[in-house]
Amino acid sequence: MDAVETDAYLRRIGAGRPASPTGAALRELHVRHLRTVPFENLSIHLGEEIVLAEKRLLDKVVGARRGGFCYELNGAFGALLTALGFGVTVLAARVHGEEAGRLGIPYDHMALRVRTADGGDWLADVGFGAHSHFPLAFAERAEQGDPGGTFTLVEVAGEGCAGDGCGVDLDVLRDGAARYRLETRPRVLADFTAGAWWHRTSPDSHFTRSLVCSRLTGDGGRITLSGRTLTTTGADGARDVREAASDDEVLSLYRERFGIRLDAVPTVRVPGVSG
Repeated sequence: MDAVETDAYLRRIGAGRPASPTGAALRELHVRHLRTVPFENLSIHLGEEIVLAEKRLLDKVVGARRGGFCYELNGAFGALLTALGFGVTVLAARVHGEEAGRLGIPYDHMALRVRTADGGDWLADVGFGAHSHFPLAFAERAEQGDPGGTFTLVEVAGEGCAGDGCGVDLDVLRDGAARYRLETRPRVLADFTAGAWWHRTSPDSHFTRSLVCSRLTGDGGRITLSGRTLTTTGADGARDVREAASDDEVLSLYRERFGIRLDAVPTVRVPGVSG
């Protein structure tokens, strides 16, 4: 990213250029990203190509003012942080399923390890939907309070590894429930190509079976449009749910609540499922 692209990205999330890549600057960029760039899977159902290359991600998130899912959001955010002088390492994770002990596919999720100029070491993740509002201290093993819940990073043996000298993975817990298992080995954006392909093409992927567009609100709540259902959740957990009455209203909600301008309402089309 050059200076022009960096400034455009900062305008996209309503942030100024930080004087130094500090922990405080990272916190501010992180929460502003969550408030302005939605977590959404609309490309899958609009027939749009998803390409994990920096320029394509910036064209979508900044140029087209869209959102994306984890690979796109954390991929773009990592590029911004790198351009601002942060030390960024891309990490892979596998999401915990509803069944205890069951993990998702390899390269199921992408997150970022970020080192700051003031000696901080952080887990940043703007691509997991409802999650921590601020980065989590990477080396901290005690509970970490956050407006999004209480988070804990728990060390576990590396996948398929036993004995001395094995790598250590981290289970990321929210309010005591395991969300995903994070590898600590460095990856690059291209490593996630197969995972992104699976999530946008497999009938077993939850992304192909549903529509979602969601972002954090300024008061710490969340607004989510799932198909025609708009759910507004306050910081206190109170929920308001209503149904859009027409296609025009759905398009208006995308435009006014998420800044996304669409020509047609996305429709779920599960690969390999007729009807």
